[in-house]
Amino acid sequence: MTTILTTEEREAALPDLGATGWAAVEGRDAIRKIWKFRSFSEAWGFMSRVALQAEKLNHHPEWTNIYNVVDVTLTTHDCGGLSALDLKLARAMDRIAGDAEVQRDHGAPVTCLCQEHAARGTAPE
Repeated sequence: MTTILTTEEREAALPDLGATGWAAVEGRDAIRKIWKFRSFSEAWGFMSRVALQAEKLNHHPEWTNIYNVVDVTLTTHDCGGLSALDLKLARAMDRIAGDAEVQRDHGAPVTCLCQEHAARGTAPE
């Protein structure tokens, strides 16, 4: 069975992940990150590549996709909180995402390209 991260493991790993945009989820032992890609196709490609990595780890993210935005929460349900699997998958996701924009303010509304185009009265490309 997977075990929850120790205090020492958290102190060693979470600051580096926080520097890339991962943040604690209020009320849960979980981390979250929101990426904005240049298009739906890029977002879907990211999710497809992550899905392959998640299958290899037998560890799957909680995520949503709206057009070019992928919103991910990682936690390990088996142990009821963060585990080494979450850290491994978070690092893999960061590598796979490349130079995608990261929304660091998780309290701000998440808007996708189609909403931005609608607000400006322009058509998506």
